[in-house]
Formats: sequence, structure tokens, C-alpha cells
Amino acid sequence: MSVQSVFETQSRGRTLLVVPRGSVSSLAEAALRPEFNRLMEQVDRPELDNVVFDMEDVSYFGSIMLGAMHAIWTRIHKGGGKMAVCNLSDIAREIISVSKFDSLWPICTSREEAMTLVAG
Repeated sequence: MSVQSVFETQSRGRTLLVVPRGSVSSLAEAALRPEFNRLMEQVDRPELDNVVFDMEDVSYFGSIMLGAMHAIWTRIHKGGGKMAVCNLSDIAREIISVSKFDSLWPICTSREEAMTLVAG
């Protein structure tokens, strides 16, 4: 992972673990686009079915991050995969709830819970 990366990623079995780093609340779409494209290339790998977003280092995020997460969910959902989100701050949980994305993505309290949920 380079110092400039927005997303740290790691493959675990058939699941891609995505950990946003730094201040994703102030991301401009132009700044996110190269990182998002790299992330989508990983999501498209045939050996991966699922995605877990671990938001442990993110207290707040906005519409650009939500849009990126929704695009990833759409891609993996079409292929029969699952996505879960874990370690949300209270504010981040509210953002996902108000935007109704909690009806699409299970919200988990730990990385282990999310990894188990998408693998099962």
C-alpha cells in the first residue's frame, strides 16, 4: 500500500477486505477515481465473490464514498456475491441508515462477524 492510497485491500479466501484510510470525508471525486478504478479491478477478479468494508479508521464519510460503496455492491451483487460493512462509528452508522443502505448491506460490529457473514 502506498502512503497516498485511500483503500488498503487484502484478499481473504473469496472475500476482498477493504479498509479506507485517511480522511475520506473530504474526498473529491477526481481524487477518488484512480483508487476506485483500482478497487473495481480487484472486485472483478474471478476468485473473489464478496467484499467487506472495515470502517475502523473512518469516523465520517460523504456521498462520494457512499457512491463508491454502492457501485461495488452493485457489481458483486450482480455476480451473486455479498457485501458487509463493519466497525462503523455512530455518525457513519447514521449516514448509512438515513441513506437506506443498511437495507442492502449488513452492518456488523466486528471484522470477524462481517467476514463470516459474507462467507456463509
